[in-house]
Amino acid sequence: MLPPPDAFLPELQFQTARSSGPGGQNVNKVETKVELRFQPQASALLSDEQKQRVLEKLASRLTADGVLIITAQESRSQQRNKELAVEKFYELLQRSLHRPKARKATKPSAGAVRQRLEGKRRQSEKKANRRGDY
Repeated sequence: MLPPPDAFLPELQFQTARSSGPGGQNVNKVETKVELRFQPQASALLSDEQKQRVLEKLASRLTADGVLIITAQESRSQQRNKELAVEKFYELLQRSLHRPKARKATKPSAGAVRQRLEGKRRQSEKKANRRGDY
């Protein structure tokens, strides 16, 4: 079971920077972009199994040091971007820890088998009819 998002806050590091894109003076003067950093290996909230799963699933998003970096710059407000970054982080964590249901192997129904064989028989007849007597 995954702890609530608030429990991760002490383990998250935040860094701010100037956001890119349009916005005029606000964009040029105020650091609204938020960069969230998380080290899965150092987390006390995740079990060893969960840490391993996160490292496998998010390998392409981790730096060489094993740090997950998430940025948010959608909003004009630094506080809102911080909230968005935490939401993105938690959603990513949930998706990486989600285990898909195991598929149960099933046999094709008797009707499906019959239909397939009937189709093959028709195809065979069609090709046989194309052959001429020489």
